[in-house]
Amino acid sequence: MTTRSALAAAGAALMVTSPAGAQRSPILDGRWEARAGEAIHSIVVRNDSSAQFGEQVARWRVVGDSMWLTLGDGVWMVYGMRLSANRLTLAGGDLEDPVTLRRVGRATARAVAVPIPDPPPPDARAW
Repeated sequence: MTTRSALAAAGAALMVTSPAGAQRSPILDGRWEARAGEAIHSIVVRNDSSAQFGEQVARWRVVGDSMWLTLGDGVWMVYGMRLSANRLTLAGGDLEDPVTLRRVGRATARAVAVPIPDPPPPDARAW
């Protein structure tokens, strides 16, 4: 699992819909884990639109049933996502197979000195 893939997997647990179907603010805030073979990757996703995997910090966005993620290199990866309870499944983008994460705790605060990558332009679209 690449760093971008691991962050994407965590970042997608972001948006819920109300009973009427209207989207509410992201409520992802948490620590998520994904298994890759014997390794366990821990990802912190924050409601300030940042996600952190080790020292790597990414910015996320949810658009419909897709999650967008950038590590600040100007490249946005787009993943299909499915969220149910405390499990999140991502597919597509740079993932060879779908990845399922499990929420295991609360998010830690991001240090003020740690920058978040710029958001995409409002007219950006997946390619």
